[in-house]
Amino acid sequence: MAVASLPAPTGAAALEAPVAATARPGAGLDGLTVATIERGDRLAAMRAGTLGSVHSWELVTAVDGPGTRLTVFLSGCPLQCLYCHNPDTLRMRDGTPVEADAVLDRVRRYIPIFRQTGGGLTLSGGEVLMQPAFAARILAEAKQLGVHTALDTSGYLGRNATERMLDNTDLVLLDVKSGDPETYRTVTGRPLEPTLAFGERLARHGLNGRGPEVWVRFVLVPGLTDDPANVDLVAEHVARWNAIRPGTVTRVEVLPFHQMGREKWHALQRPYALEDTPAPEPALVNRVVAQFRAHGLTSY
Repeated sequence: MAVASLPAPTGAAALEAPVAATARPGAGLDGLTVATIERGDRLAAMRAGTLGSVHSWELVTAVDGPGTRLTVFLSGCPLQCLYCHNPDTLRMRDGTPVEADAVLDRVRRYIPIFRQTGGGLTLSGGEVLMQPAFAARILAEAKQLGVHTALDTSGYLGRNATERMLDNTDLVLLDVKSGDPETYRTVTGRPLEPTLAFGERLARHGLNGRGPEVWVRFVLVPGLTDDPANVDLVAEHVARWNAIRPGTVTRVEVLPFHQMGREKWHALQRPYALEDTPAPEPALVNRVVAQFRAHGLTSY
């Protein structure tokens, strides 16, 4: 998803942090067959879920879920996050038309790696749930192949995720960008409530025994999301979901803000509000991790 995540979560001393990430070069659309469908037929194919607007893919380890992941980035996002490090994924029309079968062929190719590393497929973005039919088709067929599936989302369009889609999702990477509604709107330009509603829905969906595991991600931006009261509100929301179904959220990843997306904003000639914002100091990261742990949450 288009957030300012680092390749590996940072952590305080008490818990062992996840393994450092590695990424395979040559991401983009290499190896994915670009669809040649006529423009007039594209909308019907997208509604049917056989065609999607894809930005890129990459094969990564210790990012976007457990093991080695095939992460597919879809184009289009309703949020306007100030710290977005993939602003080139925000418009769906800027993506490339790719058929679901082409993505699934790529999934099949890496099944031996997934089995060896405990990895799988992650759909990210942009915002995956802007293309729910395409995502649902890929998740369902990947599950039939025995592949671990993950959905990386802000939850803002959680209403687009059907019950069957959630049944076919093993892990939801839920970006909770702020706990305070005003801060959330400042960060994203959108209201917080849809994300909170989706988090609660994930907890309740799991009461049927088929609910996905949830990893919450929180991007720590000095001067924007670091207020202690804001962090405590995020923790309270997450703890409430675990009260509905214990074990719904198995970890909270505190992702330090970085400037890796700044050049993309410049290339797109878009104003970048965080031009001079520094990365958070380790002491600040440790304080925020400790706040989540104080609410009984496993955090890195």
